[in-house]
Amino acid sequence: MKMDIRKTAEYLKSHDNFLILNHRRPDGDAHGSAAGLCRGLRAAGKTAYVLYNPDTTEKYLKYVKELWAPEGFVPDTVVTVDTASVQMLQTNGGIYEEKVDLAVDHHPSNTGYAANDCIDSTCAACGEIVYDILMELNGSVDVETAAVLYIAVSTDTGCFAFANTTANTFRVAWKLGEAGLVYRELNREMFRTKTRSRFALESRVMSGIEFYYGGKVAITTITAEMMDETGCTENDMDDIAAIPGSVQGVECGITMRELSGERDCKISVRTSPKVDANALCRLLGGGGHMMAAGASPKGLTLGEIKEKLFEGLDKVFNPEDRLR
Repeated sequence: MKMDIRKTAEYLKSHDNFLILNHRRPDGDAHGSAAGLCRGLRAAGKTAYVLYNPDTTEKYLKYVKELWAPEGFVPDTVVTVDTASVQMLQTNGGIYEEKVDLAVDHHPSNTGYAANDCIDSTCAACGEIVYDILMELNGSVDVETAAVLYIAVSTDTGCFAFANTTANTFRVAWKLGEAGLVYRELNREMFRTKTRSRFALESRVMSGIEFYYGGKVAITTITAEMMDETGCTENDMDDIAAIPGSVQGVECGITMRELSGERDCKISVRTSPKVDANALCRLLGGGGHMMAAGASPKGLTLGEIKEKLFEGLDKVFNPEDRLR
C-alpha cells in the first residue's frame, strides 16, 4: 500500500517492536535515516532497534552502534530505509526479504517489495522523508536525532552542493538547526577531513581518468591493487565517485571499482540532467536516481562492464565521438 507522511505516521503509531534495516555498503543517508527513525520511534514510546550492518565503516559507527538490536530480538514490524530493492538489502538481512512491512525510500527505482511504502523520489535524501514522518509522529526531534538526520541529508547532497539539492532539502536542514544542532563540527567530520591514504588514492584516480565522447564522459577505475598500495579501506571511500564528474565539460562521470576480485565490481555514475544515470545503471542490473546511480554487476570484467556502458552512452552521445 502506498502511504503519505500522515498515513505512515499513523501506521507507526499503531505498531511496535520495530527492526530497521538499510542497504549494502551503507552511506550517510542509509545510516542517518535508520538511526533517526529508530530514535524517533523510541521517543514515541516504541521498542525499536537497527539491525547491525556488517558493512558499517568506522566513520558512522559511533552514530549507530548503540541502536543495534540485541541478539535474539524478534521484531513484529520490519522497516527498511533508503533501500530500493531486496537485492540491495544489507547482507545479513536476507531472512527479512519477504517480511518487510514498511519501506521508507526516495529512489524512483524502488521495486515495491514492501507490504507498505512511503516513497518520495523528489527528495534528495531519505532523511528528508524520515524527518517529516517524525514531525508528524512526535511534533519535534531532539538534538541527537537532528544530528543523524543532518548526516543523512548533507551526505546525500554533497553538503548541499549536488544538483539533487532542493528547497525542501534546505528546509529540513534549517529545521534541524532549529532543533539545536551545531552543524559545524559535523561538516568538518563528514566533508573536510581525509586520511593520507585517501589523498594518495585520489591522486591515482585523477591521473587515471579516461575521457570519451569529446570529453563529455569521464571514466576512472579503482583496482584492488590501488587500494592495497595506498592503504585505503572502506572508511576512505565516501564520495569517491564524485571525482570524474568534477572535471569541466563532463556530463557523465563513471567510477568503476574492483572489489574482492576481477569479476566483483561496483559501478557509480554521476551525471548532469542531460544523462539518465538510473537508465544507464539499469543496463548492469542496478539503478538509483536520475543523476546518481550505481550497480554491482556479477560475472563481468571491468572491460566488459565498460562496453555495456558504451552501449547506453552511444544512445546519448554521438557514437563517432566515443574515442575523441
